Amino acid sequence: MPDSLPPSYFDAVYAAHADPWGFETSPYEAAKYDATLAALPRERFASAFEAGCSIGVLIERLAARCRRLLAVDVSDAALARARVRCAGLPHVAFERRVLPGDFPDDAAPFDLILVSEVGYYFSAPDLDRFRGACARSLAPGGALVLVHWTAPVHDYPLTGDAVHEAFLADSAFRPVAGSRAPEYRLDVLERAV
Repeated sequence: MPDSLPPSYFDAVYAAHADPWGFETSPYEAAKYDATLAALPRERFASAFEAGCSIGVLIERLAARCRRLLAVDVSDAALARARVRCAGLPHVAFERRVLPGDFPDDAAPFDLILVSEVGYYFSAPDLDRFRGACARSLAPGGALVLVHWTAPVHDYPLTGDAVHEAFLADSAFRPVAGSRAPEYRLDVLERAV
């Protein structure tokens, strides 16, 4: 069984390119961000959390809909760029955390958790731990939004579909909405009361 990708993997990716996945320039990313924001089940959230925020492109857009927003990433280089991008947003906090072990239980409960293009970096056991932490930290009735590329990537431990199916099979959540684009899948779940 493949291990979760280590922090050194992301250090190397960001050392090679400041925007390795084209978050700032890719039409795919822009369309996916539009769809993600349109799928949010409420207009405003009191407390939100994004796991794996990278350079903060989506955070910058999501911030307008949140009173408090915690964004974490494993990469110091990505977080430095995200902090600059969102410098004028005092209600957004950025922290370096290695998930799932360093999940921000201390900041919970959240009424929104966003897991975008990050779940397939976990091994299956780490995804189980991460899923459990999301369930514990999401307020009853809170929204969990999953968005992942669906094509297999040879160096990722899981596929996007495997991540979504694991969450959908968990009785702590109930599905609210789901859609599939040619290259990604988006599911909105709600914390079961």
